[in-house]
Amino acid sequence: MATVAPQMWCFGSMRMFLDKRDDLAGWKLAQDVVWEKHNGSNSANDRFRRMHELALHFYQGEWGSLFKKTQYTLDAVQKSVRRSKNRTAHWGDIGQSTYLSEDGGPRLQGSVIYCRSCHGYATNETQKPEGIVRPLMEYSIPVGGTLVDCFAGSGTMLAVARELGIKAIGIEKRESQCRDIVDRLAQSVLPLMVQGHR
Repeated sequence: MATVAPQMWCFGSMRMFLDKRDDLAGWKLAQDVVWEKHNGSNSANDRFRRMHELALHFYQGEWGSLFKKTQYTLDAVQKSVRRSKNRTAHWGDIGQSTYLSEDGGPRLQGSVIYCRSCHGYATNETQKPEGIVRPLMEYSIPVGGTLVDCFAGSGTMLAVARELGIKAIGIEKRESQCRDIVDRLAQSVLPLMVQGHR
């Protein structure tokens, strides 16, 4: 099978990833991100209420050859700012000046990202909010690169890709979802071209 892309993000539960582990043979796990939701759900009242979803980052090939754009948040506080420190080789050089900011400055994005779910307005049963997919896309796809979404659903990834200047291919088997995607993408305002000028 030919590789469509050298890296991919997959959302799901630990149970789903364990059930599908054979489908992921040949992919290497790079990292995991936890999407913390504002609401939770579970089908049994004898377990913890599930308030999160995992986003696992897989890749093929050599890690050093992949596009990676480190993500930062602008919420550093002085007491949590990391100062210059010797780091072991496998961590790599993440830069000293990044951590010399004042309050509210840049801080390396954490692996737990809080983002409200699409409860109340979702058009797809597993719809992801733009706020959770945006940092993952910015991290792993360069401007002008191409996103392939094999389960396009509500078109969230396609909408974010357009905003980020990323080309996108969306695949969705349900006709009703395809119509929703077309409607969603048609709502955006495109630049007006008049005789070759913006």
